[in-house]
Amino acid sequence: MGVAKEVFGQTKNGEEVVKYTMENADGMKVSCIDYGAVIVNVITPDADGVMKDVVLGFDDVAGYEENKPFFGAFIGRHANRIGGASFKVKGVSYELEKNEENNNLHSGNPDYHKVMYNAECREGKGYSSVRFMRLSPDMEQGYPGNLDIKVTYKLTDENELYIIYDAVSDKDTIVNFTNHTYFNLDGEDSGSICEHTVRINASFFTPTGKDLIPTGELALVSATPLDFTVPKKVGLMIDDDYEPLKFGKGYDNNFVLDKDNGVFAKVAEARGTTGRVMEVYTDLPGMQFYSGNNIGTVKNAKGGRTYHSRDGLCFETQYFPNSCNIPTFPSCVLKAGEKFHSETMYKFSK
Repeated sequence: MGVAKEVFGQTKNGEEVVKYTMENADGMKVSCIDYGAVIVNVITPDADGVMKDVVLGFDDVAGYEENKPFFGAFIGRHANRIGGASFKVKGVSYELEKNEENNNLHSGNPDYHKVMYNAECREGKGYSSVRFMRLSPDMEQGYPGNLDIKVTYKLTDENELYIIYDAVSDKDTIVNFTNHTYFNLDGEDSGSICEHTVRINASFFTPTGKDLIPTGELALVSATPLDFTVPKKVGLMIDDDYEPLKFGKGYDNNFVLDKDNGVFAKVAEARGTTGRVMEVYTDLPGMQFYSGNNIGTVKNAKGGRTYHSRDGLCFETQYFPNSCNIPTFPSCVLKAGEKFHSETMYKFSK
């Protein structure tokens, strides 16, 4: 195990960006950069031992400075959507950037995946890790509280990639971190993920309006295209005449995980066509399954390639969208001085 460092390039402001690459005993590699705490590469073997990079992204800093699809992104202070781009904490209203019509998506300027972080590397028995750290000042993005953030990527010899979130604020605030990496288990150069097979341990989802803001209800996935309680090909029903699919142009839905909030457990599994398998574990109550419907056409991606919609899958573990405005949803409020800690893990096998 170990962490290798190399200069990845410079931002347009002249800041040097360093890439940190962890490699385990199985030859699996994970690379991340201190610009945005972005995951740049995840290289794993398939059933025949062929090593491929299974995450969409770019070969240079300029790509990540643009990065409209959020490839590899660390998202905060609040991931996903907030209705009306506003919320209340302790009776005080806070207004956010309206960056998706009347709502807020993934918090906004300055995006957490477009700022610099301090980095700390560690090695231990059977693992190596990179921790990125930053202070998000009071009222940055419109959120109260100076938030001390740590996000740690840890690779184990068991081909497990942990994402560990830690934070503490000096004021009551809301915290809902996620990671927006797009996976293609056949390789980032392999095109559509519609032949991937996915299973999600969720009996319910949170229905939304056309604006993808939850109504506050919980609905059964049974007998709908959102039923992934048994393994199913992503493309099998993705274009069905079903309102939650039409709203998102495919899968872009928050699943209510079949476990208690705070309990770390397996919640999903994806399998590519070449034998790579990825299991998802988390202690969070929800997960946005996103089939990359709005990637569009992204030129100058890795290897000079062009990515298209549905070339990658996201498994975004999270608190439910707009939970800060829906009292019946698990709360993402973090009280002053309390320590926020959450772990998500992607385990790869063949």
